[in-house]
This record gives sequence, C-alpha cells and structure tokens, in this order.
Amino acid sequence: MSDDKLLQIQDLINSASSSLKTANALMRDLTGIIDTDKERFTVRASAESRSPSISTEGKVVEGIFDGQNMIDGEGQGYPIPANYASKSKLVEGDGMKLTITDEGKFVYKQISPINRKTALGVLIQEDGQYKILAGGKVYRVLLASVTFYRAEVGDQITMLLPENIEATWAAIEAVIPKHVADAAAMATVGAASSEDGELSPAVDPND
Repeated sequence: MSDDKLLQIQDLINSASSSLKTANALMRDLTGIIDTDKERFTVRASAESRSPSISTEGKVVEGIFDGQNMIDGEGQGYPIPANYASKSKLVEGDGMKLTITDEGKFVYKQISPINRKTALGVLIQEDGQYKILAGGKVYRVLLASVTFYRAEVGDQITMLLPENIEATWAAIEAVIPKHVADAAAMATVGAASSEDGELSPAVDPND
C-alpha cells in the first residue's frame, strides 16, 4: 500500500471520528442524556491514548476497558470478546490497544493495567443477569466469566476491582463453591463449639 493511500485513509478516519464526536455532542444537547461512565472513559482515553494510526499491521486504536468494551478518545466503543476479557482477567479501567488488520481481524492487547484490589463477594442473579454482591454493593460480571469458572448462584467469588476508581464491573479471580464455603463455615463453628462450654455444654454420662 502506497504512502499516499495510507495518508488518505488516515484523513478519512480523522474526518469520520470528528463527525462522530460532533454527532454525539448534538445528541446529548437534544436529549440531555449523558452516559457518565462512558464520558469518564472517553476523557481518560483522550488524555492517555494516541490518536488512531495506520501501521504495517493495520489500523491501531488505543482506549480504556469499560467492563465490556474498549472506549477510545472519541467515545467510540469497540467490542472485546468476552472470553478474552474473562481469561485475561481484564479490569474496568485497563488501558488497551486494538489493531485492526487489513483482513478485518481485531487483535486486542492490554498495555496499561490499572492498579487492582481484591474483594470477596457472592454470586447472585438479579433481573435475569449474574452479578456479584459484595460490601452492600452489586457489581456486574461477564456471563462468559461465570461460565468459564463454572460458578453458580451462592458461590463465593474472589473478584478483582480497580483500586482507585468506583467500579461498575468486577472481574472474577477465583470461585469458592457454595458447598465448600458452607463446609468450611460448619467446621469453624464446630471447632468453636468444642472450645466453648456455652455452645457445647459437657454432658455427665452418669445422668
């Protein structure tokens, strides 16, 4: 592909991105509806990511993972395969790079992982969707993550969250099946009962 064609493609991409940004702004003005989460990721992507470019491998776009998609600096969303996000344990706020090859293949790469923290929650179902309840808050979780770890409602979930931002989505780190957690809890109670006379009073065999 000649340099002139590459420059022409880049100009078309820049023009389309500018038009899309203007259209989004007009839509917000007309409807008054603002997706605050998307706005947050768009602003960060715009500040931290490079503009879309053309390389020998294809078109390269950088953005931020929002829990489901990659959002670039123009607010454009790119779908990330749920299986890839689950197996890679992507966390909301991770910096991503997308390469779109000449054949139309999407190749994602995590380039700047956000600082993470772990938390323990319980898998629930709400409105027909799997979610994780932890610390009085409900987090969304990818269905692919639930099926990948073969988690079931009631299982305890060790999840990954961004350390310094308020998250909507959680990534599954590990699963403790409900029957295992219940058995561990019963063992703990049993151990406490054997040491505490009030919980397990001694019985005189002569009575």
